[in-house]
Amino acid sequence: MAIHYEQDAYAWALEQAGLLRAGKLDKLDLEHLAEEIESMGKSERRALISQLARLLMHLLEWDHQPERRSRSWRLTIQDAQSKVNRLLKDNPSLKASLPELMNEAYDDARRAAAIETDREPQDFPEQCL
Repeated sequence: MAIHYEQDAYAWALEQAGLLRAGKLDKLDLEHLAEEIESMGKSERRALISQLARLLMHLLEWDHQPERRSRSWRLTIQDAQSKVNRLLKDNPSLKASLPELMNEAYDDARRAAAIETDREPQDFPEQCL
């Protein structure tokens, strides 16, 4: 019994994995399988951008609010660094795109830091240094 992708994506994924392991390549839903593989790659890219933005936002706040620095804040920065490093370790091909991803993340970080610090985005460097 074939499980339809649109009806239950999780069950469909398990079924596709079973078909792959069994070597039943002619029964695979190739179109949706290709979409899922592409989506998985995009998801890793988005996760890295998100963690970079989180890290950069906290670094901007750290730099512009020295009076508010705390152990908790330092732990948050270290956690973001750790997650960025783990994502890059798990997805080494993303390292080649790191400058582009940093620029993308910095725009988000700059806007978020402005809100968090009650400042204007222009108060922060225009580009990631």
